[in-house]
Amino acid sequence: MEENYLAKWLNNELSAAEEAEFRNHPDYPSYARIVKASSELRAPEFDVEAALNRVRAAQSITEPKVIRMRRSRPWMAAAAAILVFLSVGFFFWNSQQPTAASGYAQQTEIALPDQSQVTLNAGSEIYYDEDHWGEDRRVRLEGEAFFKVAKGQTFTVETEVGQVTVLGTEFNVQQRNGVFIVSCYEGLVRVDHGGQQIQLPAGTRFSLVGNDLETGTVTAGSVPSWMEDESSFTSMPLSFVLEEFERQFNIRVTTRGIDMDAKFSGSFSNTNMDLALKSISTPLQIKHEVNGNKVLFYAENAP
Repeated sequence: MEENYLAKWLNNELSAAEEAEFRNHPDYPSYARIVKASSELRAPEFDVEAALNRVRAAQSITEPKVIRMRRSRPWMAAAAAILVFLSVGFFFWNSQQPTAASGYAQQTEIALPDQSQVTLNAGSEIYYDEDHWGEDRRVRLEGEAFFKVAKGQTFTVETEVGQVTVLGTEFNVQQRNGVFIVSCYEGLVRVDHGGQQIQLPAGTRFSLVGNDLETGTVTAGSVPSWMEDESSFTSMPLSFVLEEFERQFNIRVTTRGIDMDAKFSGSFSNTNMDLALKSISTPLQIKHEVNGNKVLFYAENAP
């Protein structure tokens, strides 16, 4: 990866090809987390009027000597941006637990300290405390993962929307952009969401899409479709489907004249992009164009 990709990414100056390469870099999930954390930092309340009064009171009657500074150069601004970025990163990483991540167009298998197995779908990550794992089997998930949990004490998966608690079982958790889906393939899991507790035996599924909560079924004893190189959806917003397409193929998607809230039920291949494009376009009666690392989906009558 080019050394200046980070500075260009922070300034939104990467080309489509450069961004695709940057997203596939193993450190990209770390950079994305740092940016997310820095965007959530808030400065303390500041009384402008009181500060101005203090400055006026302390101001000398004598006019200060003015020293003209040379205009900063672009590379200095980029260096300063990276310095601030890394400073925020230092603060961020020192407040987080050890992590494992899977980049775009990847799947990553992880063995936890108790030999529980985790498979991360593309663009996903987990955090866990290895030093205290024997006392508290707990992970935080961002994205999607399949868990095969070794028997033992309670095992908990936390997400922004809710948490899943088990003893020893196999289950899948997906939490992205207002979507929270838990599928139990073996044993029994408990889903905690919004003050409610829902028990899911093997072969059942909990689905929360926006404000729509449903329960359904899965094939007990099997695995989620993405582990067999296929992404499947049931009445999911098209925006969510296209985001998953981006993750699976590490490609940028744009649209024109399409209802992104339209519901999509179906599946697409995670290994054959041409077939995947047809699987999305044909049922929705839309068109697509591929241009390098970009795909445009558009309505046939769109201007």
